[in-house]
Amino acid sequence: MMEKYLRRKGYLTDFTGKHWKIRLPQYQHFTRLDTLDERWIPGNIRRSLGTRASFGNKRPTVNFAPELPEELRVYVPFQRTSHIYRLFLYWEYQLGILPKGTDYKPTSPFMKEELRKLDTITAQVDYLAKNRIKTLDDLFSAREVLQSEIDTMTAQRKKLQNKIRRASPAEKERLRGEKQVITAQITACRKKLKLNAGVEERSVKIQDTMDMVYTNEEQHRQTEQERKRGAKVR
Repeated sequence: MMEKYLRRKGYLTDFTGKHWKIRLPQYQHFTRLDTLDERWIPGNIRRSLGTRASFGNKRPTVNFAPELPEELRVYVPFQRTSHIYRLFLYWEYQLGILPKGTDYKPTSPFMKEELRKLDTITAQVDYLAKNRIKTLDDLFSAREVLQSEIDTMTAQRKKLQNKIRRASPAEKERLRGEKQVITAQITACRKKLKLNAGVEERSVKIQDTMDMVYTNEEQHRQTEQERKRGAKVR
């Protein structure tokens, strides 16, 4: 019962040895349950659950933020959306980041893991808002502009470097100052470019995560329906 419950919640399990272990799909190594709580050894768990225990029989639910605006309900299982700004706002609602002061917390381990990346997600949403990026096409256009600016400034910096080699001592000081300004501008553009690429990567991760949550819920729903049909037959 307990192992099935944990699997429905998205964990990978190993209950074959002396120590029971679990892990999330994105991690390489299992964690022993008794390292989380010394009482969680197989014998204690079996005694606690007993033959009449209801643990594992309760349906794991995907709770959605009740305040989620209708226009942000962009997620459709196994369908990709190009409206990435709305997708990111939707994700912040689902993680309980928005609205401020909400008591909502996600129950799925897939979504809980994302809360550890709160600063990155917030920075990516701010980037989308400040640059008025609403769709994937907007994102790709902004990326092309950034890359073009970086290429242009890199060429300018190279020319300055060549001038510095041939310049007089007084002129070198001025040229080095110009080079430092361009280098700072290139660094700023590269940070934006990294945010831009990170937004595309996370937009895929958001939809993949919701697909996994949806799949787990559907599998459990079907299992429950089959169980109920079997009970009626008997």
